[in-house]
Amino acid sequence: MTVRPAPHHRPALLVVAHGSRDPRHSRTVRALVRRAGRLRPGLRVATAFLDFDTPSVPQALERLAAQGVHEVVALPLLLTRAFHAKSDIPAVLEESRRRVPGLRVRQADVLGPSPLLTAALERRLAQAGSLPRERSVTGVVLASAGSSDPEAIAVIADIAREWRHTGWCAVRPAFASASLPRAEDAVRELRAAGCARVAVAPYVVAPGFLPDRIARGAREAGADVLAGVLGPAPELAALLVRRYETAAREVPHQPLPALAGA
Repeated sequence: MTVRPAPHHRPALLVVAHGSRDPRHSRTVRALVRRAGRLRPGLRVATAFLDFDTPSVPQALERLAAQGVHEVVALPLLLTRAFHAKSDIPAVLEESRRRVPGLRVRQADVLGPSPLLTAALERRLAQAGSLPRERSVTGVVLASAGSSDPEAIAVIADIAREWRHTGWCAVRPAFASASLPRAEDAVRELRAAGCARVAVAPYVVAPGFLPDRIARGAREAGADVLAGVLGPAPELAALLVRRYETAAREVPHQPLPALAGA
């Protein structure tokens, strides 16, 4: 395939999501990507999926090349640096480089950890009914999808420890797969530790099988507050843009606007 010169000097942004059979996942990812794109008018933005959905990463890159793009930042829509970021995405990007000669592709860092993600978690908890005056008596379950990668597990534990220092009664990590404890067990542990209220904050981007498991566990254990997934939160959209700009080695063309309601 011949790659024509791109009309824009900035690399395009390709957001790479895991993908899911659940149609809510795709809708949420695309809404987030649209919101990120609105923060940088004129930036060419596209979405691809590793599995279960289309376009695939090679398909998306071929489309961008056909549109005249010659440089792309591939941004993993992942909250921790685990297997997909270390293995799957680099492999599929290398395959794409062979299929589209002349297209330069750089992989950006994963999203987490970041204070913006913590701010998005706080936003979702507030929207679900967590009140500031109850913060000191509320324990929080930081519920992630889970991973067998020790680095990813350690990051979640570190986030929970740091978040505890912002005034919550306690913060405990939990995992929907691969690791323990489950969300329902963490809810019960916080009750036993003396927290008068317990809130569950899913540390996941979009709905799907594992977020549903987190929600079932929270309800089963009687959590007082169950937040929604991070979804197209403004903090998450801003973080996508910042990871892109770091990978693109660009000085931001303009400051990010003030974060508004999700």
